[in-house]
Amino acid sequence: MFDNNDPNRIENWTCVMEAGTEYEVEIAKNYLSDLDIPANILSKRDSALSLNVGDTSMVYLYVPDDYEEEARKALSDIEKDLDEFGNEEE
Repeated sequence: MFDNNDPNRIENWTCVMEAGTEYEVEIAKNYLSDLDIPANILSKRDSALSLNVGDTSMVYLYVPDDYEEEARKALSDIEKDLDEFGNEEE
C-alpha cells in the first residue's frame, strides 16, 4: 500500500531534498529563500497519523529546474558548515 515514497515528478520542478520531518525541510526552504532561490514543499505526511518515519511521512523540497544546481550547491555548503560546526573541539 505505502511502497512508493519517491518524490513526485512535477513538470519544471526538481526535488532537491527529502526528509522525515517538516521542520528540516522548512529550514532548508528558508535558507534557499534567503539566497533568492524559489522553493516549494510537498508533504506526504498523513495528518491523521502522528508518524514521522516511513512512507506516510516524507516531506520533499522542490525548486524550479533552472535553480537545481544552485540549490543543491547551497544545501551541500550548509550541510558541510553544520558538520564542521558539530565537529569543532572545545
